[in-house]
Amino acid sequence: MTTDSRAPLRGLYFITPAVPEGADPRATHLAHAEAALRGGARLIQFRDKELAGKAREAIARELVALAHTHGARCIINDDTELAARIQADGVHLGRDDPDPSAARTLLGPDAVVGVSCYNELAPAEAAARAGASYVAFGTMFASPTKPEAAFAGPELIRQARAALDLPICGIGGITPDNAAEVVAAGADLVAVIQGISAAPDPEAAARRISTLFD
Repeated sequence: MTTDSRAPLRGLYFITPAVPEGADPRATHLAHAEAALRGGARLIQFRDKELAGKAREAIARELVALAHTHGARCIINDDTELAARIQADGVHLGRDDPDPSAARTLLGPDAVVGVSCYNELAPAEAAARAGASYVAFGTMFASPTKPEAAFAGPELIRQARAALDLPICGIGGITPDNAAEVVAAGADLVAVIQGISAAPDPEAAARRISTLFD
């Protein structure tokens, strides 16, 4: 299936979860991503803070190929150089990562450059000026992945929707049961980790969220 690098950023956005102790990283990441993609995910992010080197690069390459077979895009968490080397669809940057303009210069005009803006609107406005493709706000709800994270809530999505002219992502504690509230607030993307990976049927959970964008 062909992936259109210029297609609108909209829909379910799946982020690979932490790998349980003793589990195989490759099998874990690929299985979760496959389920999310079958359920309709349009964007996936490879996030693994433990892996490094060739093992990390090999899994990243497989995830990019897997996403493309589903007509979706795959971006890399934090690592712009890896994203460029394997021709991933882009990168997601956090507070301590390089400016999005530098990522844009390295990855090109069609790359996805996402930026975490936590619970603040001002950094999102700066990221938009610097060439970000989308900005992410969170947490939307209490998050088991980052229980200490600052709260943003769907109301910040509404404020951002009125102030910004680029895709907006909600993240943090989103599940099939509460995703509709984030979409209704104006989110173009809903980023989900455990709401899919920890679900009894991850593919079905992904599909429930994906259909909110139909």
